[in-house]
Amino acid sequence: MTRPTRSVCVFCGSRPGRDPAHLETAASVGTDPRHLVPREKGRADLTRYVVTETMHERKKVMFMNADAVVTLAGGPGSLDELFEVLTWRQLGLHAKPIYLMNAGGYWDPLLTLIDHMIAQGFAEPGFRDYVGVVGSTGELAERLRADLS
Repeated sequence: MTRPTRSVCVFCGSRPGRDPAHLETAASVGTDPRHLVPREKGRADLTRYVVTETMHERKKVMFMNADAVVTLAGGPGSLDELFEVLTWRQLGLHAKPIYLMNAGGYWDPLLTLIDHMIAQGFAEPGFRDYVGVVGSTGELAERLRADLS
């Protein structure tokens, strides 16, 4: 039996940032591991190109075509994208895994803020569990493999 093709939506900054490690992490996440190449026969070429009218529609199309979401280091746009899918998860609109690539502790202040929102009663205690925090591409690959199999 053939395993279904899995797709991951990646949200990230449109700028490289000041720390070169963030660009390296993005490149690492965007590179297919060699062990997946035999499974992805014919996937090297673009098979579909989708044009949307708005950024909101773009986010929705990306999300709807993905089995999981990963947010890399980024700015306001990345936060908007992350919190939209987290809110949809909180509302029970999906159960897709959501990961926060926290390489170098980039998202530590955000995680502290989420914990603060929970402590102050503005988010349910389980909200923090909606996002899986990973520190490396290897850890992300392991989590994706486990959660999507």
